[in-house]
Amino acid sequence: MKSVKCLVLVIFLFTVQRSVAQNIDIDILKGINPQNPSSNMWKTASSSVDWVTGAVSFGTLGYGFIKKDKAMQHNGYELLLSSGISIASSALLKTVFNRTRPADKYPGEVFVNSTTAGKSFPSGHTSQAFAIATTLTLQYNKWYVAVPAYLWAGSVGYSRMYLGKHYPSDVLAGAVIGAGSSWLSHIITQKLFRNKK
Repeated sequence: MKSVKCLVLVIFLFTVQRSVAQNIDIDILKGINPQNPSSNMWKTASSSVDWVTGAVSFGTLGYGFIKKDKAMQHNGYELLLSSGISIASSALLKTVFNRTRPADKYPGEVFVNSTTAGKSFPSGHTSQAFAIATTLTLQYNKWYVAVPAYLWAGSVGYSRMYLGKHYPSDVLAGAVIGAGSSWLSHIITQKLFRNKK
């Protein structure tokens, strides 16, 4: 039910954004995206998604197997499932909405440091980052896990705008999809592993 509500929210955000807030969306992006987006910090934040996702997910799962710790193994599976759901959901929505990347739609106004490929809505990088951050927060429920996890996820979202790859609405939708994917993964793994006990 929560995943349906998340999907409805994403569709609503996209529809509202297209009909009412396109100018606000591009204006915010222009305020974030510099003429020469060459900051190594934001490039690193953007590219960190793949290795952080892999390190956290497979690291947790591997540690669980090495230590024969079933709870850690379950956490590893949950992280992998969350990431998988977020990747699949983002890819599906990119196909459905088919939104042109901002640098392609506004050449000379939005600047990138590398060529763009694929569609814009939603931000897959942001979705994946928020899936990992939300899953870790659900698993450990400690502020010292949640704060750095969400700071990292937020930095990924900001980097996608700084680098001219996504509109703010793409990033917002990505965050919602990532968090929704995490909740869905959490529910699924709780039911699966509770039944195995």
